[in-house]
Amino acid sequence: MEREGKSSSITWALIQTPPENDDFTVAVSSSCRDNGNGVILDEVKKQVWLAGPLIGVSLFQYCIQMISVMLVGHLGELPLSAASMATSFASVTGFSLLLGMSTALDTLCGQSYGAKQYWMMGIHMQRAMVIMVMVSIPLSIIWINTGPILLFLGQDHDISMAAGEYAGFMVPSVFAYGLLQCLVKFLQTQNIVFPMMICSGITTLFHILICWVMVFKSDLGFRGAALAASVSNWINVLLLFFYVKLSPSCAKTWSGFSREAFLNIFTFLRLAIPSATMVCLEMWSFEMMVLLSGLLPNPQLETSVLSICLNTASTVWMIPFGLSGAVSTRVSNELGAGNPEAARLAVNVVVFMAIFEGILVGSVLILIRNVWGHAYSNEAQVVEYVAAMLPIVATSNFLDSLQCVLSGNARGCGWQKIGAFINLGSYYIVGIPCAILFAFVLHVGGKGLWLGIICALAVQVTCLGIVTIRTNWEQEAKKATERVHDYAIPAQVES
Repeated sequence: MEREGKSSSITWALIQTPPENDDFTVAVSSSCRDNGNGVILDEVKKQVWLAGPLIGVSLFQYCIQMISVMLVGHLGELPLSAASMATSFASVTGFSLLLGMSTALDTLCGQSYGAKQYWMMGIHMQRAMVIMVMVSIPLSIIWINTGPILLFLGQDHDISMAAGEYAGFMVPSVFAYGLLQCLVKFLQTQNIVFPMMICSGITTLFHILICWVMVFKSDLGFRGAALAASVSNWINVLLLFFYVKLSPSCAKTWSGFSREAFLNIFTFLRLAIPSATMVCLEMWSFEMMVLLSGLLPNPQLETSVLSICLNTASTVWMIPFGLSGAVSTRVSNELGAGNPEAARLAVNVVVFMAIFEGILVGSVLILIRNVWGHAYSNEAQVVEYVAAMLPIVATSNFLDSLQCVLSGNARGCGWQKIGAFINLGSYYIVGIPCAILFAFVLHVGGKGLWLGIICALAVQVTCLGIVTIRTNWEQEAKKATERVHDYAIPAQVES
């Protein structure tokens, strides 16, 4: 509105005061240009302000599992293998599903906040929490039976049994993780990000101590690391819950528990299921790549190097993931508020930020390619293989940055169904078949597997880019208004 007001003032000035010389024209052009630059700069500041803490939140949450596995590594090869396998199994069968379902709140809470239907945000979050708890029950049963499932899949007996024990102690985490993601989305869509980063940072610091005590000072051994992760996740949930309950920042959006949370559950699932599908299809493809590496010649080398590259890619991915959360919030807020041009600007800005980030991070990965392998292994063969892989990883990171922010825009608009179909085609019709072709038919090895992922990312970016370019933002704003009213429950009393 401010931009339109300034533009109208300039137009009125032109009508009332005909230009007598070129100085007036230059002044008007400069004013328009400065105004446009100011709007863009303001949008950049908003997204950086959001993305920075969100990157911190993601890294701190990622560190909880990573620290647990690192400490277990000091107990020997079998505990490390078991903890790594159990963590991977938990990510595939549980964490990815819960994270995906929670992204429905990116759309619902974000657009409700933009539309100033604040009371609905608490209802959306509670409804999501109810669903998360219900979904976590069958997931916990799966985790309890991790050992037999891994044996059925042909894994080593000793590793499978130990991984089953580790996963059993992770069961409390599955309930905490779902609730945690709901709280994160609830706060994120209100632009409340620094308290989340502080709570996550405190939790991670305490986790180091808790995990060390449970692993080395108790009789639990490697199982203590799993229990420590569960305790830490619940600490994070409680910290964020008490912030939501006590902070004046959430006074409008949280009015206490409500029976309305148990209504319209199936309506919520219509968005949550495509959201989960969209996320899971992508995450599962990377895990499948590691599994396929075990079928290559010299599987120990291939699996080790692919795991190092995947860990590296997952770490640097936290940056575009933060940008993704920022643009999702900005787009959903602006569409909910009926500001389609502001939503369009947010997407344009974040795409340029993702390109810059992708080039910068990719350049760093290429520059450190000859030394990065030493951080994981002392074997020359592994170090050389990692050095050869990092330029390919850098390329995939660039494409991953673009798809990540475009996927964030899709969540902000409520395009989860479209995103799910795009991910299905990109990864399972193009990516995985190309990976198998390169690795096993053309005998490119582990590089071929990653080249298949690059093919998938290229298709994903192209499809999401076409959908974004062809977007009618005015129509999306109308859809957001309809969605907000479809889900809305009349407020009893507005203060």
